[in-house]
Amino acid sequence: MEKTRLGRTNLLVSRTAFGALPIQRVSFDEAKKLLVKAYDNGINFFDTARAYSDSEEKLGYALSDVRKDIILATKTFAKDKQSLFSNLETSLSNLKTDYIDIYQLHNPEELPDPHDPEGVYKGLMEAKEKGLIRFVGITCHRLDNALEAVCSGLYDTVQFPLSYISSEKELSIIDECIKHDIGLIAMKALSGGLITNAACAFAFLRMYKNVTPIWGIQRESELDEFLALEKNPPQMSEEMWDYIKKDRNQLSGNFCRGCGYCMPCPAQINIPIAARMSLLLRRAPYQQFITEKGKEGMELINKCVDCGQCKTKCPYKLDTPRILKDMLKDYLEFYRSHTQK
Repeated sequence: MEKTRLGRTNLLVSRTAFGALPIQRVSFDEAKKLLVKAYDNGINFFDTARAYSDSEEKLGYALSDVRKDIILATKTFAKDKQSLFSNLETSLSNLKTDYIDIYQLHNPEELPDPHDPEGVYKGLMEAKEKGLIRFVGITCHRLDNALEAVCSGLYDTVQFPLSYISSEKELSIIDECIKHDIGLIAMKALSGGLITNAACAFAFLRMYKNVTPIWGIQRESELDEFLALEKNPPQMSEEMWDYIKKDRNQLSGNFCRGCGYCMPCPAQINIPIAARMSLLLRRAPYQQFITEKGKEGMELINKCVDCGQCKTKCPYKLDTPRILKDMLKDYLEFYRSHTQK
């Protein structure tokens, strides 16, 4: 397994890293099977978050006996020092460890004041002094926040959405991280499932030596695919660039990335699926979406109470209620045209 230096942390992490958000959807034993297989095949970097329900617990359950051989990153939504230490205590317990390698602020609306004595950044520094964390990171969905974090010198790592549909402006963060020697962790490398060509996604990000993608893995077949790509890394070709250009044209502009920060929905709408439905119907096997159960789920959009929570929470500032209504209209037309006998 090829490794790379994660910026000034000097941590040598596997260039194929394990994103542990999806394992919250499988059982403890299924998660353990995946995580142990990943470790046995050379993956040593695992990323999770306090907000990912039982993901931390599953990592602790599966990998606590090889703790010294792996690099763990987790995240906190804490806004002050007191809540940070509360979250950190829970994460340490869940992960069955007495330290976390990279403790990340989880997509804050704005960067915290590093001089506030009761602020979350002071909490990070105190936790580091106590040996509870080794390095300080931050995750950002907004480029301005990410670049501010990189240039501030306050963070050892930055996690930011990067994929082959990223704009040139977004890709500029790669050189900035090299310039400031900041570890760059790439999330959403498959754009929330809308990118379906893993080989192209893998080859594109592999061009940048300082980028470490965390691949969200839920199924053994997904893990096997990335292990095979790691064993025989594909090289960017003219055919791949043509494919990428087509995807960039189809996925340009504002669209739901499926990050899930809008959840839960008071009307029980599965927003990360519903808000991307038009793209999913045309980019994935559509049969799974045009079942009676799928139709019932989409029609929950009619029960939207316009509370505005999803719109307020969206890191991309999307008008989620409007997108949902548009998706429902498109879905019903697609459903009727594909289910008529």
